[in-house]
Amino acid sequence: MTAPSPATTAATTAATTVARPLPAPGHMGVDYEERVDFDRLRRHRLARAKEALAASGCGAFLLFDFYNIRYTTQTWIGGALGDKMTRYALLTREAADPWLWDFGSAVRHHQLYSNWLPDGNCRPGMLGMRGAVAPSAGLMVSAVREIKGLLTDAGLAGEPVGVDIVEPAFLFELQRQGLTVVDCQQDMLDARQIKSADEIALLTQAAAMVDGVYQDIVERLKPGVRENQIVALANQRLYEMGSDQVEAVNAISGERCNPHPHNFTDRLIRPGDQAFFDIIHSFNGYRTCYYRTFAVGSATASQRDAYTKAREWMDAGIRMVRPGAGTDEIAAVWPRATDFGFADELAAFGLQFGHGLGLGLHERPIISRLNSMTEPIELREGMVFALETYCPASDGFSAARIEEEVVVTADGPRILTLFPAQDLMVANPY
Repeated sequence: MTAPSPATTAATTAATTVARPLPAPGHMGVDYEERVDFDRLRRHRLARAKEALAASGCGAFLLFDFYNIRYTTQTWIGGALGDKMTRYALLTREAADPWLWDFGSAVRHHQLYSNWLPDGNCRPGMLGMRGAVAPSAGLMVSAVREIKGLLTDAGLAGEPVGVDIVEPAFLFELQRQGLTVVDCQQDMLDARQIKSADEIALLTQAAAMVDGVYQDIVERLKPGVRENQIVALANQRLYEMGSDQVEAVNAISGERCNPHPHNFTDRLIRPGDQAFFDIIHSFNGYRTCYYRTFAVGSATASQRDAYTKAREWMDAGIRMVRPGAGTDEIAAVWPRATDFGFADELAAFGLQFGHGLGLGLHERPIISRLNSMTEPIELREGMVFALETYCPASDGFSAARIEEEVVVTADGPRILTLFPAQDLMVANPY
């Protein structure tokens, strides 16, 4: 047997080399590998937020969006308190650290364990829990007076205050006490769109957890199982693996696949169903949005054709991903709404779709024919987003849905979502 020449060996190696996967680092720090550096992560996020503030023309940002609060203060309360508009943070141009107003005993907890924040910057706050306590009780008046006092002490009371989201009554009170309010959500979303190496590692770990859940789903996906049982399985496994929030699990099967309802029911899965799932959870705050489609027991030609088209659209979109490209270039390779049965792009929004991922589920960039063709965003290294495609089947009720999470790197796209999706997978074939 003749040995291959060095040139042949080099060419073969170059042709078969696969990029090293982005690391899914595990759930804890260790002494023998460099993993997520949380101190570095905190410094990165606060620095990005302060850079956005400095460029905004505002004296301060007053933040109610709980992803922005986490990004700047590195604190978190989820569940029932996460959306009650009672947590807020103040980031000023002059001070090194933000102020945080939080719910009851959480303040004391932050003082004990969130030692990157000065104790005096962690304060109890209560504004009414989305109107449950009426503004007439005076809580908002006192809160605005306290905020204005901090701004006055810093010499910033006459400068605009950027607010991301706000209850109308609180906005009116800010204005009544003489503060000029402008929008800073755009600034914060811009700050959050470029991910650090630590953020990408956390996003990778979150995706790796869903990789494992899909293996469990494939093994469980048989006739007689209900959609909500798959949802329960996904929740259990994710929390067992260390998820800090399972935001949603969509489970859609059979005749429910077309049109896409974006939810789950107690429907019994039947032989020959096409079924797709979306798993949305977070690990240390960093989210997934991760669809996969399967056939149950067997697949029809119509189902396979729909899957093939959805995969082709996905691969076409991924090929467009590179620094300097525009989001319009991705949207342009996807079908128009009228090509797959919808009257216009608004009616089909979210089916051929991309969205940034990070602490929030829908960050920048948002990629769609609805908005990207007229206002494209330039892709930059460090962006992370999910691309989603959907193709209805010719049988009139089946459909394929695929989603891949993509990191923009100098060398092109890197995929975080590794559960096999090139071809329609048949679960538990007959």
